[in-house]
This record gives sequence, structure tokens and C-alpha cells, in this order.
Amino acid sequence: MPRRGLVAGPDFEFFLRRYFTPAEVAQHNRPEDLWVSYLGSVYDLTPLAQEYKGDLLLKPIIEVAGQDISHWFDPKTRDIRKHIDPLTGTLRYRTPWGRFLHVPPQLPRSDWANDFGKPWWQGSRYEVGRLSAKTRNIRIINTLTSQEHMLEVGALESMWEILHRYLPYNAHAASYTWKYEGKNLNMDHTLEQNGIRDEDDEFDYLSMDGAPYTPAILLYFNDDLTEL
Repeated sequence: MPRRGLVAGPDFEFFLRRYFTPAEVAQHNRPEDLWVSYLGSVYDLTPLAQEYKGDLLLKPIIEVAGQDISHWFDPKTRDIRKHIDPLTGTLRYRTPWGRFLHVPPQLPRSDWANDFGKPWWQGSRYEVGRLSAKTRNIRIINTLTSQEHMLEVGALESMWEILHRYLPYNAHAASYTWKYEGKNLNMDHTLEQNGIRDEDDEFDYLSMDGAPYTPAILLYFNDDLTEL
């Protein structure tokens, strides 16, 4: 593990997030900043939207910007769902929301160009990470400044990834020791692996508001101003 001053940890200048929450995906809902999620992964289709700007076949994709479109796909084949076309009697892509980029026309056309290689939904060229199937809230309290922030994080994120989320609030976050109930947290582990249980289902079962019981992680300053 590399070190920054007194603090061990990854180099956040080159740090890549593995997980994104549905709320984060929803923020990228414009043609110039267009993300979607499907089948558990998150994709940045902004380059695709820029390449085909003004193309009518881009419209169905723009309309679902920031949304999960898993219902477009067959989870077994990871391809667009198909059906028997009533006009031609052939197996074709099912696009009830309208034909979109890289989907062949219903009948042969002279203006159909299929020299784009793989369709945009095949392969990982636009993939930016995984979609967090389960999220939870945590409180992060800076014991030096008494500042408190509430974060929504993915249940499978490591503490380093959560620290990365927290950096906009405290650029020196890696210069602190992170603790829960007096114990140092293992930054390579998830919240659950660190003993911070997700009790949302229990509160739902009891019809209780779990917000007042949101786990609190305490940050203790290490006297090393390492800015990330």
C-alpha cells in the first residue's frame, strides 16, 4: 500500500470508483452528460450522444437519460429483447419506445449504414462502473471541527470508496483515523465487514423510522494535512 505522508492508502488522483448509486446516475440526464444503467452496470453514453448529435435515432436514448433501462434487455443474452415481427415474420429487436441507434430498420433501406462495428450496448467501451443494488445512509462526523455530513453509499463499497465520496467535504479526509464505536475501521472492507450492520429491513419490519439511528463514523485528526 503506497503512503501519502503519514497516511497509507490509494492515490486518489488515479482512483476509480467501482459503484454508483441510482441517484448519482439520475444526475446525468442531459444529452451533453448522458448516463444510463442496465443489467447491473452504469454506462456513460455522452460520447455516443455527441457522435450522433441531431440524429432522430438518438431521441429514445435521450428520453431515458439518467434512468435504468434493464427492461430493454434480455438478461440471459444481454442483448436487446427480440420478438417475431408481424410484418416480416422474422426475429427482430423489440423497440416499442421507438427504434434507436444501431437497431436495423424493419425493412431494407439504402440509407442504413451498418459500418459502426459493435452496437453501443455490446462490450464495455462506455462502462464506468457497477450500479449499487443496495444503498444505505451513514453519518460522518469530523471530531476536530464537529462538522457532520450524511452520505448515501453503496452497500458493497469499501471504506476507501466512501472516503472518496467524502472528499468534497474534506480534502484532508485521508489524514484522519476513521472509527466506529471506538474501533479503527479497515479501509479495505465494507461497512458490513467492519461491523456496521445494515438494519433497514429490521426498521421496516417494525414500521420504525431508522433515520435517528443512522450509523455515525467518527474521524480523528492525525496531524498530517494530506490533501487529495
